[in-house]
Amino acid sequence: MSKMTSIKMKKMIEDRIARPEFRTSYNRDKDTFRIEWQDTGQGMTITLPNVIAKYNERGEAAVDDLEEHVLEALRIMHETHELSGMEKQIYPVIRATSFPTETNAGSKLVYKEHTAETRVFYALDLGKSYRLIDEPMLEQEGWSYGWIDEIASFNVRSLANDYKKDTVAENDFYFVAKQDGYDASRILNEAFLEEMLANAKGELAVAVPHQDVLIFADIQNKAGYDILAQMTMKFFAEGRIPITSLPFIYEDKTLEPVFILAKNRPEKK
Repeated sequence: MSKMTSIKMKKMIEDRIARPEFRTSYNRDKDTFRIEWQDTGQGMTITLPNVIAKYNERGEAAVDDLEEHVLEALRIMHETHELSGMEKQIYPVIRATSFPTETNAGSKLVYKEHTAETRVFYALDLGKSYRLIDEPMLEQEGWSYGWIDEIASFNVRSLANDYKKDTVAENDFYFVAKQDGYDASRILNEAFLEEMLANAKGELAVAVPHQDVLIFADIQNKAGYDILAQMTMKFFAEGRIPITSLPFIYEDKTLEPVFILAKNRPEKK
């Protein structure tokens, strides 16, 4: 098989997503390929070496996945989304404080502060994907920040909270990983946190290393802190949408980010 080059990969993607309404461009210096709508200029940029690496590993299936994601993202960008009548599809999503607070088009995203490490944004669930809610969408409906937060908070409380349990060195770890896009969001369900705290034998720690997992740790000895620190770092490194590698201690209805020091109780950040 001949070696896959950026030019060949660009051509392969171009052939698959070619539409008269799209415009494409190749940046040789950055080795990127951009697909955008002719009328609005909205679109996405693909880093070709990353796609080639996946192609070398998985073959055509990697390009199939890319095609699906690109077309879905472009479709969503071109739709007008109304919030009225879609209240049941609005959920909170947790993001790192480094996450952008504006869209690429310059609209301010709707968010609220959560912890020193995290913020809460709001998503309109569209089935296979979702769109983060921005201020123009709120203004169009005449909705307030408080109202959207109330709706999203109600919806996250209605999600199932099943978890898997694992015991390591006499410490209990619980993993929520429903893969519905809102695993980390369940950290906002205070009733769930209180329930886990009520059932904890030791100190309750919580972690959201990435969007698709929520970890509870019932820490019963010093080793528990080290295990949680290693586990959180591993999940953070592997996550599709990383959030924070720092766990939180949950007490008095607050989440306090902590640095975990080997063989010691954590220090408050």
